[in-house]
Amino acid sequence: MQEHPLQGEEQKKLDVLSNEVFVKALVSSGRTCVLVSEENEEAIFVDPALRGKYCVCFDPLDGSSNIDCGVSIGTIFGIYMIKDKDNVSLEDVLQPGTHMLAAGYCMYGSSCTLVLSTGNGVNGFTLDPSLGEFILTHPNIKIPKKGKIYSVNEGNARNWDGPTTKYVEKCKFPQDGSSPKSLRYIGSVLYEVFPMSFLMEQAGGQAFTGKQRALELAPTKLHDRSPVFLGSYHDVEEIKALYASESSSA
Repeated sequence: MQEHPLQGEEQKKLDVLSNEVFVKALVSSGRTCVLVSEENEEAIFVDPALRGKYCVCFDPLDGSSNIDCGVSIGTIFGIYMIKDKDNVSLEDVLQPGTHMLAAGYCMYGSSCTLVLSTGNGVNGFTLDPSLGEFILTHPNIKIPKKGKIYSVNEGNARNWDGPTTKYVEKCKFPQDGSSPKSLRYIGSVLYEVFPMSFLMEQAGGQAFTGKQRALELAPTKLHDRSPVFLGSYHDVEEIKALYASESSSA
């Protein structure tokens, strides 16, 4: 069987190329002093002559493995301010999400959509190719207090903890007489925990790790990982209650 042309090495090339584009653009902007990319093991410290006061953390091309099946892919980013651009260190980069100034994602599909928050709500912009500009098309995006959709990779079910298993079961078989939630899941442009948690809170939802508010995590390494529940306010409250119940019965 022949490999699809955008699989394997070609997919890696896309990841590498997109990373190079973002790094070069951010460095040449003169606004950044340190970059943290999903594609680089170490942080990139900008040459002192080109330094600005911001740290940008980003995944340049999330979901690239799904290009061959026509699924949307995207870029996810978060922006922090550095106290002293002339004396920046790795410790300055490892900030909790509560220190984030702005976050967003750009999705590349049938249209090019940028979703952005600078800490005062969430707005969506769509690229108009004829103008070469992003137009505000979705002002003041808000997530409903209770959702009708759940999104989860069921293939990981055997690794879920008790509260997660119970919540997904409630989505499928609600005991309060409400309709079951619809399942929609695509394994791309899911999240980088802090940026997506920032956006979720700004849109009126919540982000919870199973132990705490996601934005209050204190990272110790550049590529730390964490579980996260992102969703409507009341849905996440249900998840919190399941964890609290398990904790009290332990």
